[in-house]
Amino acid sequence: MALLKMKFTQQRRVRLAQGLWLLSWVAVMCGAFIFCLGVYLKTELLRRAEVMDNTEIHVVPNILMMVGLASMGTNWLASRICQDSLDASRFPRWKVFLLAWFAVAALLCCLLFSVVVLSYALQGHLEESLKVGLRNGIRFYKDTDVPGRCFQKETIDRLQMEFRCCGNNNFKDWFEVQWVSSRFLDFTSKDVKDRIRSNVDGRYLLDGVPYSCCNPASPRPCLQYHLTDNSAHFNYDYQADELNLYNRGCRQALTDYYMELMNSTGPGVLSVILIQMSVILSLRYLQTAVEGAMALENPEDESEGYILEKGLKATFEDVKATVLAMVKLAKVDPAAAEESTAAGDGEKGDNATEKAATPTPAS
Repeated sequence: MALLKMKFTQQRRVRLAQGLWLLSWVAVMCGAFIFCLGVYLKTELLRRAEVMDNTEIHVVPNILMMVGLASMGTNWLASRICQDSLDASRFPRWKVFLLAWFAVAALLCCLLFSVVVLSYALQGHLEESLKVGLRNGIRFYKDTDVPGRCFQKETIDRLQMEFRCCGNNNFKDWFEVQWVSSRFLDFTSKDVKDRIRSNVDGRYLLDGVPYSCCNPASPRPCLQYHLTDNSAHFNYDYQADELNLYNRGCRQALTDYYMELMNSTGPGVLSVILIQMSVILSLRYLQTAVEGAMALENPEDESEGYILEKGLKATFEDVKATVLAMVKLAKVDPAAAEESTAAGDGEKGDNATEKAATPTPAS
């Protein structure tokens, strides 16, 4: 018994083909949208590659770009099939490709759904990548004369100003690293000598932060140094004052930014999945209705269109039997292989014996 069977007159088949042609081009535009979305997300991730430790999160834009291109191609083919569906001389050539088309289109829907799932599942990996990347970025902030790290200071400063953040977790992360290059330290100064001697590793540590941590919205002039010393500034309380700095760490700021960006793609991707599924179902109805009409004596008579020729259970059993048959054909029976090899060797031996027994003609 056919699943979701419907009757189609000649007029309904024509309208279905016309509507599906238009829907196919809408799906092509959706594929272009998905591709552009992947390119934009990829670009945003590459812009912050210096503060990321790994590229696992790049799997999301990579899938979007791949699916976007594939979707444009498959739906363009669907529009061509619609044009040829009512021509008895041109439609049969597509019958060979339709099964592969349905498989590819269904795979694209599954990949798009996996993007939505991965957008949430990879949040932990994104946070860990940013944690390690920002920690290294802050540590190499002073290395403006080291090849490969020359622009690290500029990257961190722009990042903190753009995302209104400071440090990895908070501004205190700057207290744990020497972020002032030794080129700009006066080693004859007593303060510099004392700070270096007081540190086990011989680093010049400050209870201060770079200028890019300063919040321009604060009414008070920026305080960069002696942030934990209440007596160093007038009317200042280290515990209560906001220090005129950004309170949020850059790891949290970047994580929120990228997760909001990826999560905002969810509704758009789900809409594209619905459109793609509509194209798949409509094309299946069109295929079965047209093939049914071509099997009639009068092609303009009413025909039946359906999604599955049999019920779900029977279809599953047929697919299972087909797959098992293909697996059996793919397997090679060792005993049979040995017998065939032995038979071949025996034939070669018989041929050699016959040749030896045949007398050589006299010259």
